[in-house]
Amino acid sequence: MAKSKTKKRKNSDYNKSSAILATEEKQPEKKSTFARAQDRAEKRQKNKNKPKEKREKGRMKEYFRGVKLEMKKVVWPTRQELGSYTAVVLAVCAAFALLFWGVDSAVLAGIKAICF
Repeated sequence: MAKSKTKKRKNSDYNKSSAILATEEKQPEKKSTFARAQDRAEKRQKNKNKPKEKREKGRMKEYFRGVKLEMKKVVWPTRQELGSYTAVVLAVCAAFALLFWGVDSAVLAGIKAICF
């Protein structure tokens, strides 16, 4: 096996070279907090002086066009599906009504037994 003629670098060599490169690069001038705040205030002031954009005419028309487009995408249930969904909703409502009536009656009976 032939030995490589290049010298192996250690991790410390890499760290030194990256530190040297970082110092050689020009870093942007750091502004103070006050200077940055002044810059933001100036930008806000410039935006305030701009005239407000006029409202687009026909926005309501565009809105209802979008509604119509979305309504075309809706998948409506068939008459049979609608009937079965209605029956399920009524059955679940009745079951919960009976459940709440039973719990309420039990709590009322317990309070009467304790207090009276």
